[in-house]
Amino acid sequence: MADQQQNTVKVQLVRSPIGTKQSHRDTVRGLGLRKLNSTSELQDTPAVRGMINKIAYLVRVL
Repeated sequence: MADQQQNTVKVQLVRSPIGTKQSHRDTVRGLGLRKLNSTSELQDTPAVRGMINKIAYLVRVL
């Protein structure tokens, strides 16, 4: 199982979280995104998918 490739999802912050709810800003940070256009590669889990869905208007899935 160690040889098996983990499914990953790459997300990019395309809109500023300024002016959004605090929980949405926390979710952006939780996904490892800092500056505009920064990208993060994460494991494709239901928890990560839920976080992406919550802030779908701020990010792009690559």
